[in-house]
Amino acid sequence: MQHGNAQGQGHVQEHGHGRAQHRVVVLGAGYAGAIAAGRLARRLRREDVAITLVNAEPDFVERVRMHQLAVGQELRPRPFSEMFAGTGVRLRLARVTAVDVDGRTVSITEAEPGGSSASGASNGLGNSGGSSTSEGLGVSGGSDGLGSSSGPGDSGGSGSSGSSGVEELPYDTLVYALGSTWNTHDVPGAAEHAHDIAGRPGALRLRARLAALGAGQPVVVVGGGLTGLEAATEIAEARPDLKVTLAARGALGDWLSPKGARHLRKVMAGLGITVHENTTVTGVGADHATTAAGDLPASATIWTTGFAAHPIARATTLRTDATGRIEVDGTMRSLSHPDVYAIGDAALAQGPGDKPLRMSCASGVPMAWQAADAIAARLTGTKSPTAPLRYFNQCISLGRKEGLIQYVTADDRARTAALTGRLAAFYKELVCKGAAWGVANPTLAVPTRRRPTVVQPAPVPTPAPEATTA
Repeated sequence: MQHGNAQGQGHVQEHGHGRAQHRVVVLGAGYAGAIAAGRLARRLRREDVAITLVNAEPDFVERVRMHQLAVGQELRPRPFSEMFAGTGVRLRLARVTAVDVDGRTVSITEAEPGGSSASGASNGLGNSGGSSTSEGLGVSGGSDGLGSSSGPGDSGGSGSSGSSGVEELPYDTLVYALGSTWNTHDVPGAAEHAHDIAGRPGALRLRARLAALGAGQPVVVVGGGLTGLEAATEIAEARPDLKVTLAARGALGDWLSPKGARHLRKVMAGLGITVHENTTVTGVGADHATTAAGDLPASATIWTTGFAAHPIARATTLRTDATGRIEVDGTMRSLSHPDVYAIGDAALAQGPGDKPLRMSCASGVPMAWQAADAIAARLTGTKSPTAPLRYFNQCISLGRKEGLIQYVTADDRARTAALTGRLAAFYKELVCKGAAWGVANPTLAVPTRRRPTVVQPAPVPTPAPEATTA
C-alpha cells in the first residue's frame, strides 16, 4: 500500500478506457469496515474503482480481545499496511467529523500522530465492527465467505481542505461502518469514574488502573451480558488477589440453557467472583458503585452495559431509528439514501423473525460480506446475491482456561446444547483467530474475479442558485 499523498489523487481522472473511477469511501476499519473494503477490492477492477478506507489508526484492533488487553496480555499487532498490501485499498488516516449524504461528501481531519502499539491497536474513535464478544453468526446459502478511539496516508481521491484543517472527501458510494462506543445510559458518574473496554484506549486505561491496584482491592464489573462475563472472569483469573464483583441487572446467565447457566455459575464460583443478581447500578463514584441495596466498594469500576451507535449518523438526513442506527434493507443499503450502505453496529438490519441483529462481531462480519457483494453486483451489472443472516452460537471466554459455547436458534434463542470447559475455551480461541484471519482474507481465500464496472459515477449534486431580489 502506498503512503503519502502522491498516489490516489486522480480518482475522477479519465483512464485509458475513457471513464472516471467510481469512488467508494468506507468509514471505519473495524471487523465490518475492513472486511468490506478488502472484499470490494477483490471483486472490482482497480482501474474502475477507487476504494478509500478512512480510519483513525494504522492497525486493526481485535475488539473481541479487549478484556485480554486490559489484564496485561500482549496482542499481536496487525498493521493495515500489511493487510491491504497489493489490494489497491487506500488507507486514509483521519477522523470523521461529519457526513453530508445529500452532497455526498465526508468531512475528515488528519488523525493525531501516534501510530500502533505492540500491545494492540485501535480502529479509531467508534470505528468498530462489533462488540467485544465473538459469536457464531453465519450466512446460510449462497455465500462464499465467513474498536475506541497517526501518520499520513493516501486520500484515495482529491478533496478540498479548508483553513480549519477539515477536508471534504467526495464519494459515489459510501460504506458507513463507524460502529459503536460504550453506553453509560446517562448513569451519574459512569462517564467520569467507570472504565470501558469498548476499544483499545479504554482497555489500556483499565490496564494501567488494574496494574496499580494492590492485593485485596475491590473491582466491580457492571453488566451481566457477554462482555461483562468475559471481563469479570478474565480479571479474576489474571488477578486472583483482587476482590471481583459482578453486578447483573437480571439473573446470572438468564438467557442461557440450563446446562450453560450451571457451568457459568460453577466457573464464577471457582474464580471467587461475587455476583449480585437483579441489581441495577444507579451511580458510580471514585471508590464505589451505588445500588438500591447500598454501595459496592470499587477501586475500579468496569462498565459493560451495552453499546451506543456512533452519533454522526443521527446528525445526517439518513433514516435512523431512535438509537441512531441506520435502517437498511437486506443488502445493507440505506432505506433513505441508495448510495449509502451501513454495516456492523452502525446498521439496523433485520434477522430471522424480523428481529434486529444485535451489535456484535458475529453480526458485523456477514453484514460486511453482504454489503460488499451487493455493491460489486450493482456496479458490475450482475445479480446481487442475498442470503439470510442467522445465528449459530454464542462464544464466551471465561478466562484463558474455561469457556462456554451456547448453541442458539437462527434468531439467537438458546438451544438445550452447550459446549463447556477447556474444549469450549479452545473453540472460542479458534473463533477469535478465525475472525482476525477473515479480515485479512475477506473472501476466505476463495479465488475471485475482478469484474469491470458498468455503472458510471453519478454527477455531484450542485446547490440551487440563490434567489436574487431587484
